[in-house]
Amino acid sequence: MLRVVVMVSGGGTNLQAIMDGVENGTITNTEIVGVISNNKNAYALERARNKGIPARCISPKEFSTREEFNQALLAGVDSYQPDLIVLAGFLVVIPVEMIQKYRNRIINIHPSLIPAFCGTGYYGLKVHEAALSRGVKVVGATVHFVDEGTDTGPIILQKAVEVRPGDTPEVLQRRVMEEAEWVIMPRAIDLIANGKVKAEGGRTVLEA
Repeated sequence: MLRVVVMVSGGGTNLQAIMDGVENGTITNTEIVGVISNNKNAYALERARNKGIPARCISPKEFSTREEFNQALLAGVDSYQPDLIVLAGFLVVIPVEMIQKYRNRIINIHPSLIPAFCGTGYYGLKVHEAALSRGVKVVGATVHFVDEGTDTGPIILQKAVEVRPGDTPEVLQRRVMEEAEWVIMPRAIDLIANGKVKAEGGRTVLEA
């Protein structure tokens, strides 16, 4: 059974998709053992508690230095003894120590088709604003392993979404969530839980 910790900063729609996937059998061989947020007001924490999943806030604001926060965050993650850490809209830089300790066991969802519209400064609505400004016709989402760079780790799954005339950043964001993020994140977790994906030399290998 894959032990998963989900880290999230906001409403937790991807967390909800993961919880639903575990519940309805889309995600197999998996249990969510904890949810961590850097924001005590994140609705994601309430979503987790409503399902009986342990949930806690570890905020940088509670610590005098970033190093102290990083240590507390790593200790918080370690306390759940996870096999996989899922970043589902977690807007905090992951400590290098955590990346090294959990190498190829941390995955992230990004609302673009990497390498487009990714890296420093590209998050949330900013991604969709940039895509519409550029006039692209296809956007999407990517699930990837986390490494020391920003959105640079080995790609696990991607799904494209059509841009429609009249799209606003908010409308496009919602469509990317519904048609891509909430589909490929549960799928990626299921692949990992069943030993069907691994990272090799900067890229992933998927087994049939």
